[in-house]
Amino acid sequence: MFVIVTKYLIPKGYNGLTLFPFVMLRNNSDKENKVLLNHEKIHIRQQLELLILPFFLLYFLEYLFRLVQFKDRNKAYRNISFEREAYVNERNLDYLKYRKIWNFLVYIKIKTSSN
Repeated sequence: MFVIVTKYLIPKGYNGLTLFPFVMLRNNSDKENKVLLNHEKIHIRQQLELLILPFFLLYFLEYLFRLVQFKDRNKAYRNISFEREAYVNERNLDYLKYRKIWNFLVYIKIKTSSN
């Protein structure tokens, strides 16, 4: 994992973005944010499991599905299975030590939270 600090490549409202093998952060201080880095490391693992390009295709398709489902961009984003897994487990810094392969599938349920 390579960490790059760049506020210009991060969409407004977000602090980080992962494009294997890079984690891009908005602010230099985010390098010390263990929770944010763990969230992004979870995305690294997801991307590796799906051989990177299929991850982005599935991510985009699920986002579109959730957008139709919730009619709200933020709710759609927060309910993508990859994001749900990362948000639920980001504070558990040992999560990746015992995470099962393809565990994001646990979070793909159609009935989802409306965060």
